[in-house]
Amino acid sequence: MKGFFRALIFLILPVLFCGCFGSAKKGKAVRLGFFPNITHAQGVIAYELSMQGKGWFESRLGDGTRIEWQIFNAGPSAMTSIFAGALDLTYVGPNPAINSYIKSGGSDIRVLAGAADGGSGLVVAPSIKYSSPKDLKGKVIASPQYANTQDVACRTWVLDSGMTVNNGAGGDIKVLPVPNADQLSLFKKGEIDAAWTVEPWLSILETRGGGNLAIFEPDAVTTILVSGNKFLRGNPELAEKIRAAHVELTEWINKNPEQAKALVLKGLARIRKSEFSGELANKAFPRIKFTSQINREGILKFVDNAEKCGFIKNKVDMEGFFSAAKESK
Repeated sequence: MKGFFRALIFLILPVLFCGCFGSAKKGKAVRLGFFPNITHAQGVIAYELSMQGKGWFESRLGDGTRIEWQIFNAGPSAMTSIFAGALDLTYVGPNPAINSYIKSGGSDIRVLAGAADGGSGLVVAPSIKYSSPKDLKGKVIASPQYANTQDVACRTWVLDSGMTVNNGAGGDIKVLPVPNADQLSLFKKGEIDAAWTVEPWLSILETRGGGNLAIFEPDAVTTILVSGNKFLRGNPELAEKIRAAHVELTEWINKNPEQAKALVLKGLARIRKSEFSGELANKAFPRIKFTSQINREGILKFVDNAEKCGFIKNKVDMEGFFSAAKESK
């Protein structure tokens, strides 16, 4: 009988140890999204450090918590993933987050922190001598995506200038949604006369397309960190640790801009499988304000502009959107 129990113990112990070590190794997974862009520097840098085995978030979350990185190229797809329960948090532009918040009736999507302001504006073709909005009357301005952050800014600017947007039934200026990566070729061919876009595409149109920066938005809300309400309710302490780690990373970027830039370049090269121009990074980086502060005024202004442009039909109280945030300005 003693031999039987001794054998049973030897059989059970490995299972117990495997379970314990396996659990410690795996830990809890946090699914965090970002775009492969300079304006998502915190996400790109943290991703690159994770790939190097020096995880920024991982080292601050403890308990074997790991980050499962998810890379997106468009805000709507990131927000869809949050709604589907396939993503916990993401770096994203304000427009997709606001639209999703309104779509949920204010019950889902919360902003945890700011990430980047500025870095967006209007570049006009070298053939156009720009001095006022009227110089673009009858012209075509590209925006990255219909109803995205820069598209709303462009359409609002047209309306505020006393002109109308040509939506196919007549108007002063045609706003044409064109993916950022395709704008340069159309710019060179003369098929678009200007582009309202964001870094590094502003710098690309300037340096490679000969364009001139006519309008720059230094305080425009460009990137924020948001989460789904389900994740926040189920993991309040973990969500706060992530927010705090993001704040710390943002401070590090501002104190170490050259090191931060180098990590962004490495991260983008890893994701895109090609080198990203250091020259472009040098031009684009100073135009972006990396901040963890939430630009509440800028976000609310954006909501008003989206409503003015007809993108928001049923505006809801925005206070819920800010309810998980600890800092705002």
